Amino acid sequence: MLTLDKIYHARYVLKQVIRETDVIHAPHINPESDIYLKTENLQITGSFKVRGAYYKMSQLTDEEKARGVIACSAGNHAQGVALSAQKNGIPAVICLPDGAPISKVEATKSYGANVCLVKGVYDDAYAEALRQRDEMGYTFVHPFDDENVIAGQGTIGLELLEQIPEMDAVIIPVGGGGLISGVAYAIKSLNPNIKVYGVQASGAPSMFNSIHDHKIECLESVATIADGIAVKEPGENTFRYVSDYVDDIVTVTDDEISAAILALMEKQKLVTEGAGAVSVAAAMFNKVPVKGKKVVCLLSGGNIDVTILSRVIKRGLLMTGRTCSLNIELIDKPGQLLGVSGIIAEHGGNVISIHHERANEGSAVNGCYLRIVLETRNYNHIEEIKNALKENGFKIVNE
Repeated sequence: MLTLDKIYHARYVLKQVIRETDVIHAPHINPESDIYLKTENLQITGSFKVRGAYYKMSQLTDEEKARGVIACSAGNHAQGVALSAQKNGIPAVICLPDGAPISKVEATKSYGANVCLVKGVYDDAYAEALRQRDEMGYTFVHPFDDENVIAGQGTIGLELLEQIPEMDAVIIPVGGGGLISGVAYAIKSLNPNIKVYGVQASGAPSMFNSIHDHKIECLESVATIADGIAVKEPGENTFRYVSDYVDDIVTVTDDEISAAILALMEKQKLVTEGAGAVSVAAAMFNKVPVKGKKVVCLLSGGNIDVTILSRVIKRGLLMTGRTCSLNIELIDKPGQLLGVSGIIAEHGGNVISIHHERANEGSAVNGCYLRIVLETRNYNHIEEIKNALKENGFKIVNE
């Protein structure tokens, strides 16, 4: 059983291995509240996962260590297990879904683990890891549904109580629930007045559904840019701890997650992956009651695949009104393009791209369309430019 003593013991064991990550004030995330960021994205391996993995392996017998360990992961747990195994001299096999970001696969290999790519998602990798465990006699290191793993993650709660003892609430990303189970248990055991909120991606709401329906439920499929929390089914232990110690679970969309990643990069100079940014998305878009409160958002990881980072930034820009696309119907005569660009320039917009084409069948013979992509400040700025164009006789279509 999970106990406070076990979490304190985990902290002692981890003291020489992991980094006690900083808490950073982030006043611009939500101006109506006092937001702080727990930067586990700056942890060794780029994620909190090493805490639970290392503590779990530290408690194995010599015989278990000699046989080796096996784990499955969407990426971050894999790196945590691989590094922990390397430091303890334990052979490790890691099963990853074949869609895991290449950066995470390569990082896992770099720590000396034997990587086994499995077709499908996390749950398929999980099934293969159990098969190999039974066949080879490995010790399975569960990514979230294990008391020692949960105790390791719970050390974050102890750190937070020392770093921001007067916090009103903490917002925590939720996949399978190991992180929030440990942190919530530690915090609620020592200060039950602090609120603990969990956040899932709306495309993978397994814990959200299970908690609100009061029973463990398994999703048919998951789809989100937050690959680190794309879990179909919560664990039995984690479901119980979340039911007992967490005040509420909410969801955020991929667009909201993208906006949070962008805000963290621009305003805090911090890189987070999708799973790591969901807590900030919940605070930014008021998914939990943060107004007037001192709130800590836990950034669980920073291992975003650079190949999708540009797409996430583009989506974040659209979500926050920093870019927009206008489709303008024009009369095909000299000076029209000059008129449009003059209005945009006068109102401070910046043209990124432009496409001009003659009208199609069914429209005016002398008509044409102008498609423009702009850099803008916010949604109010977009409306200002649109209104100015309309006032000057230009017709915006497909609004």
